Amino acid sequence: MATELIEETTPNGFAQPIRGTEGAPILGPSNHQREAQSPGRLTPPITDHGSVPNLKWTFADSHNKLEEGGWARQTTIREMSVAVELACVNMRLEAGVIREMHWHKPAEWGFMIKGNARVTCVDEEGKTYQADCTEGDIWNFPSGIPHSIQGLAGEGCEFLLVFDDGAFNEEETFLVTDFLAHIPKSVLAKNFGVQESAFANIPKAEKYIFRADIPGPLSQDRVVGAGPTPVIYTHKMSSQEPIKSNNGSVRVTDSRNFPAASTISAALVEVEPGGMRELHWHRTSDELQYFLEGQGRMTVYLSNTNAGTFDYQAGDVGYVPRVTPHYVENTGTTTLRYLEVWKTDKFSDLSLAQWLAFTPYELVRAHLQIEKSVLDRVSTTKTPVVGPR
Repeated sequence: MATELIEETTPNGFAQPIRGTEGAPILGPSNHQREAQSPGRLTPPITDHGSVPNLKWTFADSHNKLEEGGWARQTTIREMSVAVELACVNMRLEAGVIREMHWHKPAEWGFMIKGNARVTCVDEEGKTYQADCTEGDIWNFPSGIPHSIQGLAGEGCEFLLVFDDGAFNEEETFLVTDFLAHIPKSVLAKNFGVQESAFANIPKAEKYIFRADIPGPLSQDRVVGAGPTPVIYTHKMSSQEPIKSNNGSVRVTDSRNFPAASTISAALVEVEPGGMRELHWHRTSDELQYFLEGQGRMTVYLSNTNAGTFDYQAGDVGYVPRVTPHYVENTGTTTLRYLEVWKTDKFSDLSLAQWLAFTPYELVRAHLQIEKSVLDRVSTTKTPVVGPR
């Protein structure tokens, strides 16, 4: 059963901020569609209290940078002030379209939402990596490693990028075209040992996202360089064996099964109707969430009587500050599917159920006045997704 929100409506069907005898109908202007997407803010549960920062952003409200054959929009600390550790970008590339060769100050972690793309990179030793990524695959390029992304035949691709710096700005990416446009041609000629005329046609400004020929088979795109990189920069996250329960599943990817992810770990969570990601918190990092399918609700407790409830649907970004307990509940009729991402090399969380079950019972009873039978069923093995038995 979903977390109880008493949500009354007027005869025209619009939700109103009324909870029993509390609240009153809205008389002035109202964005009914947006309010319907956020019942936990319009009519919060009685357990909410105090001042809680905004923990929800929808990419629909982000500025979208439109380019030839693609686009990019971001959610950073500028869009959501609480997002100090992690930022994200949603990007689309049609078939053949290139996110130009570039690098970043922070690490780049990517998740393929739909379609297929080819990624390439070269490391400090001149060693190379090229791979094709499909839906559910991820990649991770460390800070400063130059790389590229290109949509493949068919529909191209759409993906989520996460960066381990909330102040990241996609506009501050180091681009190969912008870089060379600001270097004298005489210097370029000296660097490559050729005549200046060799660089007569280089772009005068960045290309960023642009159309190109659809690449052929990966085998034809292979460049040996100084040999293969010692690290594999892509990983098939959706093919991992999940941690399963009757109410859903979780696939965790971190440096233990994907060594390239040295600063970012993540989980792909699926919650069935009636289930929820258990009450828990993270000791080592903030959590960024991206909702892929379905709809969910989260309450976050920020100590000192402060707690807030937020509702999410596909395309929304959630954020949870470090060490603050929370849950994510499926409030819909279909599977809720979303990503959890942390700025840490190894995933860890603390379970409320295990904390109480593995503490002397009389101590717990003195605090909460609950029966021992409530805690007897808690397993020594974590069950990340829980729900009705």
